[in-house]
Amino acid sequence: MMDIEKIAAQTRQGASELLAQDALQPGDVFVLGCSTSEIHGQQIGKDSSLAIGRTVVKTLCELLTPQKIHLAVQGCEHINRALAVERQVAQAHGWEVVKVVPALHAGGAAQVAAFEQFMDPVEIEHITAQAGMDIGDTAIGMHVKFVQVPVRTKIDVIGAAHTIYLRSRPKLIGGQRAQYEWRDQDD
Repeated sequence: MMDIEKIAAQTRQGASELLAQDALQPGDVFVLGCSTSEIHGQQIGKDSSLAIGRTVVKTLCELLTPQKIHLAVQGCEHINRALAVERQVAQAHGWEVVKVVPALHAGGAAQVAAFEQFMDPVEIEHITAQAGMDIGDTAIGMHVKFVQVPVRTKIDVIGAAHTIYLRSRPKLIGGQRAQYEWRDQDD
């Protein structure tokens, strides 16, 4: 049996460390990939836990909402890794809403928890988030803006699940003469 309070504390600390390094702006999107099966030591997709999903999503909402950062929760491969978001966020970004409702074994416990906790949840297929947290190797990279930068935190597992944090940065373009900080130019 997993300690729900410990899972909440690990989630809060890992996400807080990511946010401290990344400096997301209000209106940015944070994607969560979460295998509750992996958190309590089982194989991904084999033993979903709604209690764990609720804990992780609630913890992230409590952390992100005051900063006006939007949470997107990725589902499993059975719904093509679609994401649960608030309808107003999808509309503001021009994201196409798709018709599917998550279930414990088709979408996963974290998505079900998002549908329970969001005010007006919808599903979308594709996003470009500015950062994200992958609990249990759920492959969130497809939803995080290019260029992705791995972020190391003190929390590399939540429960028994391996955890990866990603942020993004603008592309560095140019060659040897390129500069990446503005300086007044002397003629």
